[in-house]
Order: sequence, then C-alpha cells, then structure tokens
Amino acid sequence: MANSPSGETVTERIVRVLETFDTDRTVQTAAEIGRRARLPSSTAHRIVAELVECGLLDRDEEQRVRLGMRLWELALRGSRALRLRQAALPFMERVQARVREHTQLAVLEKDETLFIERLSHPHAGANITRIAGRLPLHASSSGLVLLAHGPEELRERVLSGPLDAVSPGTVTDPARLRRLLAGIRRDGVVVAPGTVESVSTGVAVPVREGRGEVIAALSVVLPRDASTGGAVEELRAAAAGISAALGTRRP
Repeated sequence: MANSPSGETVTERIVRVLETFDTDRTVQTAAEIGRRARLPSSTAHRIVAELVECGLLDRDEEQRVRLGMRLWELALRGSRALRLRQAALPFMERVQARVREHTQLAVLEKDETLFIERLSHPHAGANITRIAGRLPLHASSSGLVLLAHGPEELRERVLSGPLDAVSPGTVTDPARLRRLLAGIRRDGVVVAPGTVESVSTGVAVPVREGRGEVIAALSVVLPRDASTGGAVEELRAAAAGISAALGTRRP
C-alpha cells in the first residue's frame, strides 16, 4: 500500500491503531486512539471511520470505539491458536478440575508470552495474566518454558536485553536465568515461585507437536505454599494428551 509522508504504509498505520487496544483498554475515542497511535488527528479519525465501516471496529452511541466482531471472526478463521485451544481445552479442564486454581495455555509471540486460554476457579488465588494478555518471557513459568525451548538466537536476544522485574521474585540476573533455562530443558518442567506475584507459584511444561517442536506452554498458578508435585504430573499428562490430539488433526 502507498506510503504516508512519514514513510509508513497504510497497513502499518492500521496496525498501530489496532494495537492501542489491550485487555485493560477496550473502549476509546478516535482522539485517544490518535494520541496513542501517534497519528495526526485527521488521519486517526479517517482510519477509525474506515475500520468502523468495514466492521473491524465498532462505534457506540457515545462515539466510543471498540474492536469489532468482524475482526474477531476473521482472526479465528484457520487460526493456529484456535486449533491449539480446541485441542487443549479438554485436557486443561481435566487439570483445572484437580488443581482448582488457574490453568493456562501460552504461546511465543514476538519475543513475548501470549496467553491464549485460561481457566480459573471462582475462589482461586492471585493471577495477573489474562486471555490475550502478554508478559515478558523471563517473567512467568510459561514464558520460561517457551524461552528455554525457543531458538538460541531468541535466548541470546532476551538475555542480552533489559530483564525487568515483574515482582521481587522475577529472575533478572542473566547468568542465573541461563542456568534456570538449562534446567528446564533438562527436566521438562519449571516451578517458579514468586516470579509474577510474590503470593503465587507458577508451574509449567512444554506442549510439543510433530517432531517434538515446542509450540506452547501449559501452566498452573497455585498459592505460594501449595504442594506442586501433583500439579507437575497433571500437567505432563495433559501436555502429552494435547500433543497426541494435535497429531490426529489436520493442519
């Protein structure tokens, strides 16, 4: 598509508009979108109007804008994430029935942990992750699994970059993190107390497909003082079941 005076394509500007929405910011005005997308007001209003017209955004009676159902529909068609969620849900429900806290499924997306499913008990403990929410790879049990089993260049990029603490228990020392990742590859599991929240422990295992490629992380979030042995076994069995289910479905 044609470039703007700034050199951006129309597609790049549309993506910037859509990226202003997140799990905490679901409704905005066109003016707010323009400021957050760093676009001229006239450009932001024009793009928003065009996206509303084609159904990718919806506008309410107060002229506030939210992501449209059409965008959700298109995103799910043939989505690899949808296929993975469909295969994983029966096994996640089995784990959740045992742990009765939080059970989560996450994938690697642009050097971050993207959570694509979560099951939670009404009285479960603290957990900041949400469906479609993201966390740094080094700052959750799921992310640590994805980082440990990701490409070497990914690990080096993350280890050489800023390692910000999400909680006091987040591992931010590169040497210590490197040893932790090696242990995850060796043991096939991580138990990470306090990595995201000081009152919780994350436990995660890899989910594999095909020739053993790790495509996701399956995790539970438990109270900090809870036993994790049973959760590890449940997760391993569930991950094996998901892998088998994926193997029986067409790409």
